[in-house]
Amino acid sequence: MVELFSIGHFSIHLLSVTSAIGMIIGLLVIQKEGERKRLDKDKLMDLALYTIGFGIIGARLGYILFFNFDFYLNNPADIFRFSQGGLSIQGAIFVGGAVAFFYMRKKNMPVWKTADAIVPGVIIGQAIGRVGCDVFGVPMNRNWPWGVMVNGELLHPAQLYEVALNFILFLFIWRRRQTAKFDGELFFIYIIGFAFNRFIVEFFRTNPQAIGPLSIAHVLSLVIIIMGLLVLYIMSNKQIGQSQPGTVIEEISLSNIVVYGIIGLAFIVSVIFYYGIHFIYSR
Repeated sequence: MVELFSIGHFSIHLLSVTSAIGMIIGLLVIQKEGERKRLDKDKLMDLALYTIGFGIIGARLGYILFFNFDFYLNNPADIFRFSQGGLSIQGAIFVGGAVAFFYMRKKNMPVWKTADAIVPGVIIGQAIGRVGCDVFGVPMNRNWPWGVMVNGELLHPAQLYEVALNFILFLFIWRRRQTAKFDGELFFIYIIGFAFNRFIVEFFRTNPQAIGPLSIAHVLSLVIIIMGLLVLYIMSNKQIGQSQPGTVIEEISLSNIVVYGIIGLAFIVSVIFYYGIHFIYSR
C-alpha cells in the first residue's frame, strides 16, 4: 500500500484516506435519501455503520477464502494484518448485505425501501474509495498514454476503470430513483451493475483463474449477476397489476444537472489525484 506518512509506528495509507472520504460522503448521501424516504434517521445511520463494519470483515474473509486460502492457512497471524492489503468486494457485499438484512428485520425497518435508500451512498463511497487502491492492472500491450509505470512496467490503471464505471452506475441509480416501479428495484440494479463493473475490470487484473480465461472474481460476479437478475425478474412480476398506470417520467431537474456536474468534476479530480499521487510516490 502507498504510505502517505507515519506517526511513530502508526502509518497512514492512501487507501485508508480515500476509503474514509468515501465513507463520509456515502453516509451523507444515505442520510439525504433517508430523509427523502422518511426513514428513521437514527436507525438508518446505525444500519449504515454496522453494514460498513461487517462489510470490511466480509471483504477480508472473502479474500482469504476465495483468493489466497492456502497462504493464510499456513500463516494465520497474517489474517489480521490489514496493512498488507487483501480485500474482496464480493465478500463485503455478501456479509455486509446479510448483516443489513437481519438488522432491518430486527428493527422492523422496511427492508427494500431502506435498501433503496442505502445503495446510492454505497456505490459513490466505493467509487471514491477505489481511487486509493494499489491493485494495478496487467501490463499494457501498447504504450497507451493513460498507463501507469510501476516497477518498470506500464500497467493498466484498473482502479480508475472501476472508479469511472462506479460513478456511471451511481448516476444511473440516482436518475432511476424517479422512475423505479417498486421498492428493492434500485438495490438489485446496484447488485447487478456493480457485479457487471467488476466483471469488466477483472479482464485488466491478475487473479487466480477458475474456468479458462475467467478468474475466480469473474465467476463470483457472474453468480451475483444471475441471482440478481432472477430476483429482480420475480419481484417485478409480483408488481404487475399493483403499480399505478401511466407513470410519468420526470424531466431532468436542476438538481439532477447539478449532481451530474458534481460527479463529472469528482471524476476529473480523482484522475488528477490518482496520477499525481502515483507520480510523487513512484519517484
